[in-house]
Amino acid sequence: MEERDQKTLKKGIAKFYDESSTLWEQIWGEHMHHGYYESTAKLSIEEHREAQVLMIDKVLEWAGAGLGKEGKVLDVGCGVGGSTRHIVAKYGCGYGCGITLSPYQAKRAGKITAECDDLPEDSVVEFKVEDALNQPFEDESFDLVWSMESGEHMPDKEKFVNELYRVLKPGGRVIVVTWCHRVLGQEEQSLSAYERLLLALINRAYFLPAWVSIAEYDDLATQAGFEGIKIDDWSPKVAPFWTAVLKTALTLNGLRGLLKAGPKTMRGAAVMPLMRLGFASGTIKFNLMTAVKPLK
Repeated sequence: MEERDQKTLKKGIAKFYDESSTLWEQIWGEHMHHGYYESTAKLSIEEHREAQVLMIDKVLEWAGAGLGKEGKVLDVGCGVGGSTRHIVAKYGCGYGCGITLSPYQAKRAGKITAECDDLPEDSVVEFKVEDALNQPFEDESFDLVWSMESGEHMPDKEKFVNELYRVLKPGGRVIVVTWCHRVLGQEEQSLSAYERLLLALINRAYFLPAWVSIAEYDDLATQAGFEGIKIDDWSPKVAPFWTAVLKTALTLNGLRGLLKAGPKTMRGAAVMPLMRLGFASGTIKFNLMTAVKPLK
């Protein structure tokens, strides 16, 4: 993707989240990502919110993550800071930083954090408007680099993975949870025309560049120098999510919120059925990757 196109994409992402984050938080709370579902039973909105928190804990457990009091965590694509605060509180670590392209999200994350009673007294948690592909941090700054559903927005996946590697301390762990397309079969050169059209429609609404598979992330992580790479597909574990999001959007409060939020948010809501279709058909995957930066 050309530099000019990348700038246009990033501007669109920032405006989309500036516009939509208030409505999301009003309905779904501080966690702007899928939930982890151990049952497909009908759930209340409170139970869906609990599933979102469970997702964080399950991912950390799966990755074998751990931080001490002196640990430093970076949340890449932090939303309004839900994951950042949860990880800092869970491990009692001393520093957490979230970055986002959205000025609204960074400001709102800071406000929620200032009113949060769950964080260690001596911890520092802050949020910045920064580009994940050109991070302002020095090399080897963080013990854990966390990216929950932000990788799909990255126009240059190689640069994204390399930046995660750069800012991670030797011995530190990276965790990437992201939307991918399915892994192609050995005889396939590309996705089908139908699948490409489906993803193109979703891309326009959610300001996404070209999709990749988790196999490509695996290759990029290897090339960057990561060790102990582990990948997984949790698509079945998030199955109820898009149906639930669509239902909340179609409530009276949801429709009122969409009208108030603006055209970008409304366009995003309009393609929710396509996201559900993508998961149901197997075109879209909810993938995880974790790896460690080797010690020197």
